[in-house]
Amino acid sequence: MSSAAENGTPLTRVLVIDDSNTIRRSAEIFLKQGGYEVVLAEDGFDALAKVNDYQPDLVFCDILMPRLDGYQTCAIIKRNPRFAHLPVIMLSSKDGLFDKARGRMVGSQDYLTKPFTKDQLLGAVRQHRPQA
Repeated sequence: MSSAAENGTPLTRVLVIDDSNTIRRSAEIFLKQGGYEVVLAEDGFDALAKVNDYQPDLVFCDILMPRLDGYQTCAIIKRNPRFAHLPVIMLSSKDGLFDKARGRMVGSQDYLTKPFTKDQLLGAVRQHRPQA
């Protein structure tokens, strides 16, 4: 079985923003097993630089982070005309209606509750990544 990169198709690049090293690493492992290119960021400020530098196809963004929370990070990404199209999926340990609604208000496409499974993560990427 050949990878997408070997076929000349660019890999889907996914940015994972989370202040938890454990969550970042498990997301990275799951996504790489799914054949995706992974960029990691540990907070919103780090993420904003990486969105600009790496231009990901999709973003997973934790809600509760120091300095710049996930809602603020998502809103800043969505306000930039270059990245307004970028699908952002919020990550949270809380599965509350308020959190989901607030995520939608700042422009997120979806919401995953932590801890997520490999299937949930890869399913979200398949559902939301831009189609070539």
